Amino acid sequence: MNKIILASNNPNKLIEFRAIFTNHNIMSLSELGFNKDIPETGSTLEENALIKVREIFKLTNAICISDDTGLEVEALNSAPGVFSARYAGEPSNAKKNIKKLLNELENIGNRGARFRTVIAYKDSNQELLFEGIVEGSISLEPKGISGFGYDPIFTPNNHQLTFAEMPIDIKNSISHRANAIEKLREYFLSKNII
Repeated sequence: MNKIILASNNPNKLIEFRAIFTNHNIMSLSELGFNKDIPETGSTLEENALIKVREIFKLTNAICISDDTGLEVEALNSAPGVFSARYAGEPSNAKKNIKKLLNELENIGNRGARFRTVIAYKDSNQELLFEGIVEGSISLEPKGISGFGYDPIFTPNNHQLTFAEMPIDIKNSISHRANAIEKLREYFLSKNII
């Protein structure tokens, strides 16, 4: 079984990728002994995802995948977007990010939002991008203890629970990252990559 490098040390992302790619050997950067942060200097999700796969491909020469995800809130002109992970400043802190976002939405009626994930894929021949989107809304307060990031305040359309209240298998069947991962999986199948 060929290895696929996930250009991330985020254990939650690794869990989500492995939950869907059950027949593949998905390895994190820490499993390769790489524990440095790769600076995400791009101005879009696409640029950041590509920065990460290019950097790791240079080191490993193996198939690499990476993702960048942003929460885009309608009333905030699609902010925090590409700055979602560090919305409340450095270092990244999910609770502070949530608190800042809820404060900015105080007394605002439109709470529409979407999560958008872009996965970059790189091998020796090509680079590809796969996008996944889930529409929803921002709750008035955090709910639930599962998931990570903004999951406690994001309720997907046609659901009553936030991502943080949902069992992982339900979230993985509808999430932005799951949608993008599924497109990548379909590509793998169509090309017999693994």
